[in-house]
Amino acid sequence: MKWLAFISFIFLFSFAISRDLKRSARDAGKKDLYYALITFAQFLHKCPYEEIAKQVKDVVDLAHKCVANEQDPECLKPVPTIVLDEICKIDMLGEAYGEMANCCRKADPERNQCFLSFKHSTPGFLPPYQRPEPEVMCKKFQENKESFMAHHIYEVSRRHPFLYAPTILALAVEVEHAIEHCCKEANAGVCLDEKVFRFSVFLLIITALLTLAIMSQKFPKASFPEIHKIVKEITHLHVECCAGDMIECTDDRIEIVNYICSKQDVFSSKIKNCCEMPVVERSECVVRAGFDDTPEGLPLLAEKYVEDKEVCKHFAAEHDVFMAQFLYDYSRRHPEFSAQMLLRIAKGYEAILEVCCKTENPSECYSHAVSSTNVLVINSHDMLVRYTKKMPQVSPETLIEISKKMAAVGSKCCHETESRRIPCSERHLSVVIQNMCMRQEATPINEKVTHCCDDSYADRIPCFTKMGVDESYKPPQFTPELFTFHEDLCTAPAETQQIKQFLVNLIKLKVTITDEQLQKIFTDFTGMVEKCCKAEQHEACFGVEVSHYFHVSRVYS
Repeated sequence: MKWLAFISFIFLFSFAISRDLKRSARDAGKKDLYYALITFAQFLHKCPYEEIAKQVKDVVDLAHKCVANEQDPECLKPVPTIVLDEICKIDMLGEAYGEMANCCRKADPERNQCFLSFKHSTPGFLPPYQRPEPEVMCKKFQENKESFMAHHIYEVSRRHPFLYAPTILALAVEVEHAIEHCCKEANAGVCLDEKVFRFSVFLLIITALLTLAIMSQKFPKASFPEIHKIVKEITHLHVECCAGDMIECTDDRIEIVNYICSKQDVFSSKIKNCCEMPVVERSECVVRAGFDDTPEGLPLLAEKYVEDKEVCKHFAAEHDVFMAQFLYDYSRRHPEFSAQMLLRIAKGYEAILEVCCKTENPSECYSHAVSSTNVLVINSHDMLVRYTKKMPQVSPETLIEISKKMAAVGSKCCHETESRRIPCSERHLSVVIQNMCMRQEATPINEKVTHCCDDSYADRIPCFTKMGVDESYKPPQFTPELFTFHEDLCTAPAETQQIKQFLVNLIKLKVTITDEQLQKIFTDFTGMVEKCCKAEQHEACFGVEVSHYFHVSRVYS
């Protein structure tokens, strides 16, 4: 298993079916059916598989019906509404789920929020999934692979109601491939133990890697064994806390903090005051304490990870430990980097070694490895222009909202100290992009956005940064109504909503428009505003001048 294979799988899942029923039906395949299955299973963990399968079939049948008759009243509803309607049709909903049935009395979007509030947040409400015996599993898989995988996805989804749908599907693909391989082996049970049921392990890997990066930054004086010990204990802590075992969760958290406080000289000079506080306050104080100063005289990374002739030997023999040490060494030297960026750097170094260690002269190949793992930082300049070109399918209002939030990240993080600017920007940009990706799940935007949202978590920001113009976009027909201005434009500030919408609509007509063309059009626009704001009838003037200044031939020239 690759060291960072599942780094992208840590986001929560709300609704993962397209809101466009016609599109869902036209693209119908196993993936669409599985998304519907996941949605119902995550809401209705008590329902047997047969009942969930019936609801999935009803929604898919309706989707096909809507392709034939788009004007059917049922087809005009958003898909989340249709899903909740199906849930509310269940006769025994009140008996099985109690007060959750009262959500059906509410209107959307309140009904949706009501149902979400009843989702179980801990995985302990159902017994752990019991894996069938290898012989039974292989027999069922070979008899009906699709039925077997659907049951597997159902069992995983009902036990993990907040898990991101693409995560469940990606893991299901791993399971499917592993079973196909292992059922051909002489000892299928041993093979399956190694390859399949490691669902929680994948999530723990992510937690461990992020924790390793952050702890190495926070406690740069501590040795790798000490950091490794803390990371293991924090990862175990996450398991207990997420399982709802709050007593063990609290006790273990106190033990970890007490251990750190008992070795202040090993870990940090920044936690002395925290360790003198009462137990309840001590933990939170240590968590919030700043990063300790990076020790002076640390050897260059190149000595161990580039110049050492045994790099490939260590990489092959102790792959996970070697990469963990690289992440530790790199992180403790760079407190100014975000955890995501550090994971990206480690992933880049790993990829270089995977290539170079297969060559005749590995050391020459990876001689520039550390310097080659470049990082990308998003620039918030001209966000509205950039993201309209990347996602022209999105409404002007949403694009303006996204660009405003991204620009706000720049404003906020530029006030941080230089060492904290990059972590600040990546942390806040990750939230903005995650919200964008959640919208993408509900209403797909374009293939490039889909790729970035489904890509590695650590690579999401650079993926969006590098995303080019969506040249597959079909622009709308030019009409003067696209550029309608009102009288208050004459008294509005330069950043008015009207001007931003004008900019978005202008780019939507030609996503390949150059900066020079935009500048020329804005010069014309400024002249038009100046002229019309001096006229007696402002809006009448705007109506006449728009046809002249922004005729299709001028916009596309």
